[in-house]
Amino acid sequence: MADLFKEKSINWDANEARVKMPLAIGTCILEIVELSNQMSVLGFGAGTRLITSQVAPYVKKNTAVDVSKSMLEKLISKTELNGKVEILCQDIASQPTGVQYDLIMSAMAMHHVEDTNNMMQKFAEHQKSGGKIALAGLDSEDGGFHSTSTEGVFHQSFDREEFAAMLKRSGFADIEYVTAHIAVRANGSYPIFLALATKQ
Repeated sequence: MADLFKEKSINWDANEARVKMPLAIGTCILEIVELSNQMSVLGFGAGTRLITSQVAPYVKKNTAVDVSKSMLEKLISKTELNGKVEILCQDIASQPTGVQYDLIMSAMAMHHVEDTNNMMQKFAEHQKSGGKIALAGLDSEDGGFHSTSTEGVFHQSFDREEFAAMLKRSGFADIEYVTAHIAVRANGSYPIFLALATKQ
């Protein structure tokens, strides 16, 4: 599988907008999700570290999974994460980790997933009963957020009701939303939701 982020990963953390968004999502997770030093966490589409680094100090085990080797190399190069994070470069839809987690979290990765219904089911298979899921995505918009030339973007945005329906079909309940961040760009403002749910 081609690493679509090989070049982008070099200066990914130098982009202020790219840093502010996941940090805001991570802060939202810390405020809403009850974490403990007994929890195991899977960070899906973990990227270069941002929400992983926020959550890692409060849990027992943090596994960062991404299909981009270059992004994971950037993540693991951060000295503050030494010994705190395990990285896995694989597509969990076709290559499951074989582990169930207390929390699965993701910041703006779902639009890179072509079959989101299947991925929700895979999340459920990777989750303990009673476990929490926290997925951030772009609220419904007119297509102005992503450039039409951006490779690997399968969904411009998500409708909250349709996203909740996918979660329900995969066995998640107690679904709620918060607006975790508003991305401000030259062409407008774009709300980012955080969907929270519990595995039944």
